[in-house]
Amino acid sequence: MNSYQSIFIENLKYYRNKKGISQAKFAEACDCGTGTIGSIEAARQFPSFDLLFRMADVLEIHPADLFLRDASKSDEEIKKHIENILAEGLKNLLETEFSTHR
Repeated sequence: MNSYQSIFIENLKYYRNKKGISQAKFAEACDCGTGTIGSIEAARQFPSFDLLFRMADVLEIHPADLFLRDASKSDEEIKKHIENILAEGLKNLLETEFSTHR
């Protein structure tokens, strides 16, 4: 499973659970079979483009929100994670730059 699929599945589960909708009710609202949502969430099946839009409509989100990032993480957690990545990258850059000029 690639990272986009993993993010999509986690976000789909997050938004569905946040709305308090079971897989069966979600499938009914999305006008698809009850096993379809389970198969998508288990990474055994991919949604069609049309189903993806219906899912987003039912969840009342933009379709892109299903792919952007782990929605279960708060903005503060994302900010801290990015700060850590940037700090580590800057540290590595400085070490590399100054070690070659000595």
